[in-house]
Amino acid sequence: MVFKFTAAFFLLCLTVLVNAVGLILVMRRMRVAKGAADPHFWPPAWLLIRLAACVVAIHALAIAGWAAFYWWQHCLPTFESALYFSVITYTTVGYGDIVLGPDWRLLAGVEALTGILMCGLSTGYFFAVVNRLHALRAHAGELP
Repeated sequence: MVFKFTAAFFLLCLTVLVNAVGLILVMRRMRVAKGAADPHFWPPAWLLIRLAACVVAIHALAIAGWAAFYWWQHCLPTFESALYFSVITYTTVGYGDIVLGPDWRLLAGVEALTGILMCGLSTGYFFAVVNRLHALRAHAGELP
């Protein structure tokens, strides 16, 4: 039981680290002011598309980490089933067509809770970018 709680805590920490590093890299790479400065539709839209793609890629990397653990510990028979289960659990869709054995069920709850938190973090960041775009365009006199 101690190993499972330790594993859950390690995976939670790894997920937060992947999301934090990923968002920091995205922040350094994308300049919101560049997309907002252009009065046309496509530059800010393209900025948001790239941001969404980066955020999804960050989550996919975190999900793959959970799946790799499930596969490594033989919680699920194939990496494909582990990845599917991890996507469904992390996103809290929870179809229930694949489940972990009784010994590992608590880990799924930790993954779901971690997924909710990390999706909330991404949503907050996305909102901050949209808010910044709006403020820059309003300052430029493009918005009422």
